[in-house]
Amino acid sequence: MITSANNHEFKIDCVTVRYGATTALDGVSLNISPGECVAVVGPSGAGKTTLLRVMNCTVRPTSGRAIVHGHVISTLSAGQLRRLRAKVGFIHQDLSLVPNLRVIQNVLSGKFGHQSLAGALRAMIFPARRECMSAHNLLERVGVQEKLYERTDRLSGGQQQRVAIARALYQDPVTLLADEPVSSVDPARARATVSLLTQICREQGLTLCMSLHRLELAREFFPRLVGMRAGRIVFDRRAEQLGDNEFRSLYRLGTNNMIEDER
Repeated sequence: MITSANNHEFKIDCVTVRYGATTALDGVSLNISPGECVAVVGPSGAGKTTLLRVMNCTVRPTSGRAIVHGHVISTLSAGQLRRLRAKVGFIHQDLSLVPNLRVIQNVLSGKFGHQSLAGALRAMIFPARRECMSAHNLLERVGVQEKLYERTDRLSGGQQQRVAIARALYQDPVTLLADEPVSSVDPARARATVSLLTQICREQGLTLCMSLHRLELAREFFPRLVGMRAGRIVFDRRAEQLGDNEFRSLYRLGTNNMIEDER
């Protein structure tokens, strides 16, 4: 297991997650230190999404222990979990944007975890100038600043993807998690998006953990790769230490043993 510091941003210790009769994670242990960039690879149904949800404090382990930013998540109250989630930005595979809202409103929703209900409603309806400028600057950073007041459902898939990135960054997270963020775009756009995310995280000193199906992107942009199959970690190594045969084996064997549904 690779670690770069004694203090871990995430410490997943023998975690099992079950959904009824289905075991999504089976005794998974994983440590991620502050500032690391980690790609989680594996076939559909391997448990990648469930692992990220544990790290995002939205799924509690059935057994084992998950420590996020120094907190054992199974011991926290609902309010404490909400405050902890505010430190962890999450880019969903389906992006989870509100289609009939304007781009700026979707970006500003990134701060809901830091605000009261009244504050969140005010920001959505009457955003302050500084909030508008912050949203514009982030959209400029991801290359869609001209779409600030567009309805989100009028954007292309690639543009919506970048709005989702801007929303996660507006949250001002310490960690960024991304669940297959390039699964629905063409290879050129996928490469540009992964490059952008890794560059932003390096510049801002954010920890990044991303699940990916595209092995060539994982090898190109991430120094550390975690391979999953059937709810278990089968390797955790530096990218340069992994050969093509190990990747092929991960996917070939995974098709025979994968969990029925990716959770």
